[in-house]
Amino acid sequence: MGLEWMAWTAPTAAFFVVIVLMLIGMTVWELRVPTTARRGLLPMTTTRGDRLFIGLLAGAFLNLAWIGLSDLSQWGALALTVLLVALTLRYG
Repeated sequence: MGLEWMAWTAPTAAFFVVIVLMLIGMTVWELRVPTTARRGLLPMTTTRGDRLFIGLLAGAFLNLAWIGLSDLSQWGALALTVLLVALTLRYG
Protein backbone atom coordinates (compact mmCIF):
# COMPACT_ATOMS: atom_id res chain seq x y z
CA MET A 1 0.00 0.00 0.00
CA GLY A 2 1.51 3.26 -1.10
CA LEU A 3 0.62 6.72 0.03
CA GLU A 4 -1.98 8.51 -2.03
CA TRP A 5 -1.22 12.21 -2.47
CA MET A 6 -3.69 14.92 -3.34
CA ALA A 7 -3.26 16.29 -6.84
CA TRP A 8 -2.62 19.98 -6.23
CA THR A 9 -3.71 22.00 -9.20
CA ALA A 10 -3.27 25.74 -9.60
CA PRO A 11 -6.98 26.48 -8.89
CA THR A 12 -6.90 24.33 -5.75
CA ALA A 13 -3.77 26.06 -4.49
CA ALA A 14 -5.26 29.48 -5.34
CA PHE A 15 -8.41 28.60 -3.37
CA PHE A 16 -6.41 27.87 -0.22
CA VAL A 17 -4.12 30.88 -0.73
CA VAL A 18 -7.20 33.11 -0.95
CA ILE A 19 -8.58 31.63 2.28
CA VAL A 20 -5.30 32.22 4.13
CA LEU A 21 -5.06 35.79 2.83
CA MET A 22 -8.64 36.46 3.89
CA LEU A 23 -7.98 35.14 7.39
CA ILE A 24 -4.89 37.34 7.71
CA GLY A 25 -6.80 40.35 6.39
CA MET A 26 -9.72 39.76 8.73
CA THR A 27 -7.36 39.46 11.71
CA VAL A 28 -5.69 42.77 10.91
CA TRP A 29 -9.08 44.42 10.29
CA GLU A 30 -10.44 43.10 13.61
CA LEU A 31 -7.40 44.39 15.51
CA ARG A 32 -7.72 47.86 13.96
CA VAL A 33 -11.54 48.16 13.99
CA PRO A 34 -13.31 45.82 16.43
CA THR A 35 -16.51 44.39 15.01
CA THR A 36 -20.06 44.93 16.19
CA ALA A 37 -22.81 42.39 15.67
CA ARG A 38 -25.42 43.35 13.07
CA ARG A 39 -28.31 41.82 11.21
CA GLY A 40 -28.20 41.72 7.42
CA LEU A 41 -29.75 39.34 4.91
CA LEU A 42 -28.90 36.31 7.03
CA PRO A 43 -31.68 35.39 9.49
CA MET A 44 -29.48 36.00 12.54
CA THR A 45 -27.21 38.60 14.11
CA THR A 46 -23.63 38.07 12.95
CA THR A 47 -20.17 39.56 13.29
CA ARG A 48 -17.60 39.89 10.51
CA GLY A 49 -15.98 36.62 11.57
CA ASP A 50 -19.32 34.82 11.54
CA ARG A 51 -20.06 36.07 8.04
CA LEU A 52 -16.58 35.05 6.85
CA PHE A 53 -17.05 31.55 8.27
CA ILE A 54 -20.52 31.19 6.71
CA GLY A 55 -19.19 32.45 3.37
CA LEU A 56 -16.20 30.07 3.43
CA LEU A 57 -18.41 27.14 4.38
CA ALA A 58 -20.81 27.96 1.54
CA GLY A 59 -17.80 28.32 -0.78
CA ALA A 60 -16.51 24.89 0.23
CA PHE A 61 -19.89 23.31 -0.57
CA LEU A 62 -20.02 25.22 -3.86
CA ASN A 63 -16.59 23.82 -4.80
CA LEU A 64 -17.61 20.27 -3.88
CA ALA A 65 -20.77 20.58 -5.97
CA TRP A 66 -18.75 22.07 -8.85
CA ILE A 67 -16.32 19.14 -8.79
CA GLY A 68 -19.04 16.53 -8.44
CA LEU A 69 -21.58 17.89 -10.90
CA SER A 70 -19.57 19.44 -13.71
CA ASP A 71 -16.50 18.95 -15.84
CA LEU A 72 -15.82 22.68 -16.03
CA SER A 73 -12.57 24.31 -14.91
CA GLN A 74 -12.12 24.94 -11.20
CA TRP A 75 -11.28 28.58 -11.99
CA GLY A 76 -15.01 29.20 -12.39
CA ALA A 77 -15.72 27.73 -8.96
CA LEU A 78 -12.96 29.86 -7.46
CA ALA A 79 -14.42 33.01 -9.00
CA LEU A 80 -17.92 32.15 -7.74
CA THR A 81 -16.56 31.37 -4.28
CA VAL A 82 -14.79 34.73 -4.04
CA LEU A 83 -17.98 36.47 -5.16
CA LEU A 84 -20.10 34.47 -2.69
CA VAL A 85 -17.80 35.25 0.24
CA ALA A 86 -17.62 38.95 -0.68
CA LEU A 87 -21.41 39.22 -0.91
CA THR A 88 -21.84 37.34 2.39
CA LEU A 89 -19.38 39.66 4.13
CA ARG A 90 -21.02 42.78 2.72
CA TYR A 91 -24.73 41.99 2.89
CA GLY A 92 -24.97 38.95 5.18
